[in-house]
Amino acid sequence: MTSRPICSEVKVMAKAAAQQDDTSKYSSGQFQAIIDKCEGCGRIVEVEASKFCRTFVAPAAKWRLGFCNFATHVKPEIVAAAVRVNPLKASKRAAAKSKKK
Repeated sequence: MTSRPICSEVKVMAKAAAQQDDTSKYSSGQFQAIIDKCEGCGRIVEVEASKFCRTFVAPAAKWRLGFCNFATHVKPEIVAAAVRVNPLKASKRAAAKSKKK
């Protein structure tokens, strides 16, 4: 009968294997290095003194049209336009609601 490894040992071994696969993935040349706009993002992985995006292969392409939708350090600005309300229509709507009750 063979002894089985404890669950925690299996988890540690699986995590080490996954981490080794990640580093080889970045060093193979498939992933491109990040650009200056990516600095400060939470998805950056540093491998062998180079920084790569964990999510996207070509980070420069994501910044081409404005901002990267994967960026954790940049939030899009939402512009709220002020809506002009016609006071006459607003008073008629209010009167109609009060008649229903």
